Amino acid sequence: MTTAHLSEPTRWRGEPFWGVASDWDPDWLLTDRHRELRATVIELCAREMRANAERSDDELRFPRRNLELLGEHGFLGLTVPEAYGGLGGDHLAFALVAEAIARFGCASTAMCYVMHVAAVQAIMLRPTPALVDRYIRPLNSGRIGTLSYSDPRTGGHFWFPISSGAERVNGSFRVRKRSSWTTSGGFADFYVIQTTSPDFTGYHDLSVFVVDADVVRARPSMWDALGLRGNQSGAVEVDRALVPPEQLVGPVGDGAESNDEVVDPWFLLGSSSVWNGIAMGAVDIAKRHTTGKVHDDTGLRVCDYPTIQDYVGEAVTDTNSARLAAYSVAGALDGATDHNRRLLTPGERARANYLHWCWQLKFTAAKNVTAVVDTMLHACGGSGYRRDLELERYLRDGKAGWVMGPSNEVLRQFVGKSVLLGFEAVDYWNQTVDQRALANETKKLDAAGKRALAARLVAEAEADEKEARG
Repeated sequence: MTTAHLSEPTRWRGEPFWGVASDWDPDWLLTDRHRELRATVIELCAREMRANAERSDDELRFPRRNLELLGEHGFLGLTVPEAYGGLGGDHLAFALVAEAIARFGCASTAMCYVMHVAAVQAIMLRPTPALVDRYIRPLNSGRIGTLSYSDPRTGGHFWFPISSGAERVNGSFRVRKRSSWTTSGGFADFYVIQTTSPDFTGYHDLSVFVVDADVVRARPSMWDALGLRGNQSGAVEVDRALVPPEQLVGPVGDGAESNDEVVDPWFLLGSSSVWNGIAMGAVDIAKRHTTGKVHDDTGLRVCDYPTIQDYVGEAVTDTNSARLAAYSVAGALDGATDHNRRLLTPGERARANYLHWCWQLKFTAAKNVTAVVDTMLHACGGSGYRRDLELERYLRDGKAGWVMGPSNEVLRQFVGKSVLLGFEAVDYWNQTVDQRALANETKKLDAAGKRALAARLVAEAEADEKEARG
């Protein structure tokens, strides 16, 4: 049950926090347990994680120590049931923790953490004793997982894993997977991957496997990015690895359902929370700078100018709108899953019913952080360019939000198309024929062109029938 009282003041190394006060946190939505989890994360950020962020950014260093620190306090198993050694956290707990890591600590760590939790939850959608013992119970010893769902031939349209496949071999699976972007690539201990299924029948027919690091090829030394420089989001490859049947997650063909039920909802909620954390973190830095900088010629602090107040007021208002959206979506997912305790069987839907809200959330949070980091740079003026102020790192990290798949261009088209034409028009799995487009294109053909098209289609139909007969 939630309690409706004002937030406890945020502490930073035993002192009042120097950024935006906790009065601006929508804590009436949280339980005492949520607040405890967030306070622990903030303490870890103040103690070590924020300092490590600078080293990760400067040296392109994977934030292993930060993730180990989270593991030491149980956060690598945040959303895992207590019976399996986890903290039993829900979707709102996850959103709060991801936001706090990005705001107070390290955005690269936060993104690695989001991908880790999403991978864990993909396994927990279809848990088996073998999967739980091998991948879930050891989490707090520091084992890190990640998702590998992108494809070099389709980019952020990861629901088309063209450069992948699986075939049955003596009860096991021979799996191949190429990914263009994989957070923690080359550093994770296990990878949850999506491939086309054996006996593939179309891009609704996908399967999920979890593979260990020893069968994954990565070249982390090639990673060099504008922001999120520690997250090592490079290409990886699984080259026809033999995967035992107990590392298949769910039944063959469960990939599309897994994508809609866990991978997309957890990833979109978590990454949106990271963008919200970066936005609030940028405002924190701007507050620290503008309240401390005095213009001796006027006797005014930078924060005393109405323009700066307008900048900060709009940034906090817009960011809190995005935070409230994240907390609300998390609440909807919690309500659908009994606070992440409901075990779903194949064919059951819960989080998938809110997927279009997750699309909107990611678009909103990514759009907002892009605007806020720019505005806070304006508020800090030339000082904002200095690396010691930390703002420029938040600015670079926040720029990843818009382009990270599904990009904001893809998501706003999903939403607009769904609103105008219905959800089936999105055709996520490439199954619905666009009869209007088909009729429009064929009417452009002359008689000879139509006959040639008809002959080709008949030949293809006969080949399909022959293949189906075996």
